[in-house]
Amino acid sequence: MRSVPVPLGERSYTIHVGNGLLAKLGDHCRRLKLGERCAVITDTNVGPKYADLVVRTLKMAGFVPNLITVPAGETAKSLKVAGECYDQLAIKRLERKSFVVALGGGVVGDIAGYVAATYLRGIPFVQVPTTLLAQVDSSVGGKVGVNLKAGKNLVGAFHQPRAVLCDLDTLASLPERELRAGLGEVIKYGIIKDAELFKRLEKEMDKVLGRDAATLMNVVARCCTLKADVVVADETESGERAILNFGHTIGHGLEAVSGYGEYLHGEAISIGQVAAARLSVRLAGLPEKDSERIRELFVRAGLPTTLKLPPKKRTALFDAMRVDKKVSGGELKFVLVKSIGEALWGQRVSDADINAVLNSIVV
Repeated sequence: MRSVPVPLGERSYTIHVGNGLLAKLGDHCRRLKLGERCAVITDTNVGPKYADLVVRTLKMAGFVPNLITVPAGETAKSLKVAGECYDQLAIKRLERKSFVVALGGGVVGDIAGYVAATYLRGIPFVQVPTTLLAQVDSSVGGKVGVNLKAGKNLVGAFHQPRAVLCDLDTLASLPERELRAGLGEVIKYGIIKDAELFKRLEKEMDKVLGRDAATLMNVVARCCTLKADVVVADETESGERAILNFGHTIGHGLEAVSGYGEYLHGEAISIGQVAAARLSVRLAGLPEKDSERIRELFVRAGLPTTLKLPPKKRTALFDAMRVDKKVSGGELKFVLVKSIGEALWGQRVSDADINAVLNSIVV
């Protein structure tokens, strides 16, 4: 097992990466001295696979767990579903010392974390991510929230988990498309902060796709370390943490205009990162050959790098980008890269440049 500390003073916690961690969840929670009552929030895909084990280990550790199952998919990240979760927590009499377990992918982690952040003005929660994307990215850092019709993650909070348990065994049952989508975030870390990780992915992509245990352990632990470093330096995204949004301005816009159904998050940000790399060639001095390396690695990961964008959808995409959280003073701000491993945040990009890049990836 690998342990990655996230030192944030009173909000510090540890990310655990290894095998067989679901069965040890109860023991971890007991060591954290959490309250007796808890809620396990999961979805209709993950619950049938792992909820019984998680509930059982919590009971064996002396907790009183209550299972709450939400619909699977991005559309569950809504105020309506959050409200239904609040009602269940109240019915089960959860108190301020009670806690929430987020059992699932990024959607479950976001909504369960948001519910925990806001119920009784905030109760503890533990992240138990079961997808590659959630393990390397969304479960770490304390950003939780839900979507509005206008855009993604427009309602949310910063609420750090008490612990993160990344059980690599859950990746064995992950559908191929979900595994590849998780690589959208994995590749991002190499692009923005770790050129050596990027090179390793170029060499070992076949092992990652083949779910080689040692390779996955190394990749997940390294991504968690990189994200922890960024979060510790800038917990509330006032500066450097913005680099984690590389590819997300266009990616989140694509998710919104597609009704949160056509693209998985990792697929949308893959297209966004290819576009951001091409913007970086135009505006930040990224060598053309490195932009092509970025595109080729996404292709090898089986992720989309082009899109169909009729005029009406292009207009809607710009509208969606302009309500993104990263807009400042009405201006779109992008994360760009000078080289693989070196990112710049808060970069102004004109509509003309965005359109030119979009034209280059539209089919």
